[in-house]
Amino acid sequence: MNTINSGDTGWVLISSALVMLMTPALALFYGGLVRRKNYLSVLMQCFITLCVVSLLWVFCGYSLSFAPGNGFIGGLQWAGLKGVGAEPYADYAGTIPHSTFMIFQCMFAVITPALIIGAFAERMKFSAFLLFTVLWAFAVYFPVAHWVWGVGGWLRNMGTLDFAGGTVVHINAGIGALATALIIGKRRGLERGPLPPHNLPFTVLGAGLLWFGWFGFNAGSALAANGLASNAFVVTNTAAAAAGLMWAVLEWFANGKPTILGTVTGAVAGLVAITPAAGFVDAMGAIWIGLLVSVFCFIAVSVIKPKFGYDDSLDAFGVHGIGGFWGAIATGIFATKAVNAAGADGLLMGNPAQFVIQLKAALITTVYSFVVTYVIYKVVDLLVGVRVVAKDESIGLDLTQHHEGAYTVLE
Repeated sequence: MNTINSGDTGWVLISSALVMLMTPALALFYGGLVRRKNYLSVLMQCFITLCVVSLLWVFCGYSLSFAPGNGFIGGLQWAGLKGVGAEPYADYAGTIPHSTFMIFQCMFAVITPALIIGAFAERMKFSAFLLFTVLWAFAVYFPVAHWVWGVGGWLRNMGTLDFAGGTVVHINAGIGALATALIIGKRRGLERGPLPPHNLPFTVLGAGLLWFGWFGFNAGSALAANGLASNAFVVTNTAAAAAGLMWAVLEWFANGKPTILGTVTGAVAGLVAITPAAGFVDAMGAIWIGLLVSVFCFIAVSVIKPKFGYDDSLDAFGVHGIGGFWGAIATGIFATKAVNAAGADGLLMGNPAQFVIQLKAALITTVYSFVVTYVIYKVVDLLVGVRVVAKDESIGLDLTQHHEGAYTVLE
């Protein structure tokens, strides 16, 4: 019988709070990037996601994601958190209460659909957003979480390594973001030129809080206050630093001047990429992951997006989709059992099979998320209509969807 360790429990509870903070931090990060007439709509979407998905998680989301079931979905025996209490559950976290593991994972479920907001910001009806979020959680997040993390999940059984959500969170959300951006179409006015951020200091504040919260995201995923948590903490900071610096350098060479927006975007990309690898790679591996993710994401947002003409408004796909995909396969390159004996060696440690496993899992998640998100969007559009009318988009979503204004002077 496993016994509760108060240090481990305290660390995971604190980590849960840190991950919870990431959703309001995302609201600030995204909110600063939109026009002022849509600022509150982004904050509202993020906060209502925290409310709605938290309740779904209690009702049946946790059970579908983690309860014993089959390879594709969990059962309903933990619906309503029945049997999820103070006793530890050895299959997931043997030294913390089962309820502590549950609430930690709840915060991952919350932020994942919130990340998709960056793709359709400034043009989706609030009613459509609510319905889309609920359906996406059931049809995409809960199944993929079970595939990768649930006992008996088929991607877990295949040997997939995803320490803190590179596949479950970032590929899943990033590819969902691409699907919605392609279907919903461009923001009106974009044809006249770029739509600049209305408040970069908010975005920088949001990025700083995301970096802060990410220590809970990654180091908390050790589920104990131990050396593995310490390693995850160190490599998280290291990858973010390397990626932020690299993006600034890339801008300097490409555009003549580095920007704060580019630097914080790079740091977030580094945090995304290190997420699946945080419990499997050392500091030098983290540096390479961070440096290269900025190269890949910089190309995605500054070359590929303009070339193909889709409006991924706040680069949810360009950062989370591309960064998450690179992080997933990079885990298969840089992983070493010297960091985590329960993991696997990667390509550079003489195990190319792990790289192949990571690539398969990333591709499978990419296809599944894109197809199912596309179907969900079409269903929501048929039921309530997804995009606001032209007049409402021109006025702004703050007033037309919420009858509020962030500022006394409006556009």
